[in-house]
Amino acid sequence: MKFLHTADWHIGKRLHEYPLVKEQQDALAQIAQIAQKEQVDAIVVAGDLYDRSLPSEEAVTLVNQALRDLNLTADLPLLVISGNHDSAVRLATGQEWFKQTKLYLHTKLSEAFTPIEFEDTQFFLLPYFELQEARNYFADESISDLTSAMKLVVAKLKTKFDPAKKQVLVAHFFAAGSLRSDSETKIEVGGLDSVPTKLFSDFDHVALGHLHDKRALDLPTIKYSGSLLKYSVAEANSQKGVWIVETEPFSCKWVSLAPLNDICCLEASYAELTTKLYQTVAQDDYVAIELTDEHEIIDVMNKLRKYYPRIVELKRKKRLVHTKQAEKIESKSPLELFTDFFVQATGRKPTQLQHKWAKESLLELEKEGE
Repeated sequence: MKFLHTADWHIGKRLHEYPLVKEQQDALAQIAQIAQKEQVDAIVVAGDLYDRSLPSEEAVTLVNQALRDLNLTADLPLLVISGNHDSAVRLATGQEWFKQTKLYLHTKLSEAFTPIEFEDTQFFLLPYFELQEARNYFADESISDLTSAMKLVVAKLKTKFDPAKKQVLVAHFFAAGSLRSDSETKIEVGGLDSVPTKLFSDFDHVALGHLHDKRALDLPTIKYSGSLLKYSVAEANSQKGVWIVETEPFSCKWVSLAPLNDICCLEASYAELTTKLYQTVAQDDYVAIELTDEHEIIDVMNKLRKYYPRIVELKRKKRLVHTKQAEKIESKSPLELFTDFFVQATGRKPTQLQHKWAKESLLELEKEGE
C-alpha cells in the first residue's frame, strides 16, 4: 500500500489581511501532481480542511474542487477526517454517497472503529473529538482527559486488527513531545491536550494532523505532514510538503511543495530596504520587516509598501524589546491567562465551577475559529 499524507489545509485562512486562495489552489494542484507522479494508491487528509467551522462560500468551493479533482478526476480513494477547526456536521454533509466513489470521510468517534480495508492495509480514521463524545460513546463519565480517552479508543481499535494486514491510524491531535508554531491554536482544553506517543506503538504508521510543521515530531512511524502553506511569519523557514508512505516494505519519503508566493523576512535599515534589498524580493511575496533604524521615520509603513506591496509584519529591532515578563505571558495558554487575571482582579483563585465555565467558553471560541 502506498499513500500520500497531507493535513491542515485551513482553506479560507488569511495571512494577516491577505487572502491566500491562489496560493492554496496552487498547493492543492501540486499535491494532485505529486500523487500522480508517485502513483499512490490513496490520499490521506488528516483534518482541518477548513480554517473555520463556518467557512466562506469561496472556501467551500475550493475544498469541493480539490476533493473532486483528487477523488473523481484522479480516481483516487480519499481517507479524510475532520479536525478541530472543521465543523464535523457541515463537513459530513453528503457523506451517505461519498463511499460510492471511495471518499471515506469520518467525522464521529464511533466511525473510527470500522476500518477502511485495502488488500494489505487497514486504515483507522479517528477524527478530532471532544471528551464528552468519548464519555458518551464509552458510557463512562469518569473520563477526565484525552489520554484516558485515547487509551480506551486504542484498546478498542486493536480488537479490529487483522493480523494478516498492516494498520495505519489517521488522527488529529497534539502528540506529547511535539513542538508548536505560531499559527496553531494554543487552547489546551478538552481534545487538544497532549497524548503520549507510546499509546500507538502497535500501529505500523500514524498519520497526524494539527501541528503545522513536519519537524514538530521526529519519530520514524508517527508523522505530522504540517500545513498546506506557511500561515505565520514564524513559519517562514518551515518547509511545506507531503509524506509518501509505503507499508510493505515500510518507507516514508518527504516531497516538498514549492510556494507560489513565499514569506520573506528582512532585517535592515530603511535605506537598505529602499535601495538594494527590495530587488531581491519577488513582487507578490509576503514580507516581514525588522527595522534596524533607531530614529523615527514618518509614515514608514506606506513608504515601504511602495517597495514591498505585501508587508505582513513591521517592527523595530531596537525599540521593540520583549521583557522576560512579556515572554512569560506569551507562552501561557488562554486558560492560564484567565486564571492569572481572575486572581489579579479578585485576589483569589477561581472556583472549580468557574474554571469549568472558562474551559467551556474557550472551547466555544475555538469552534468559531477564534
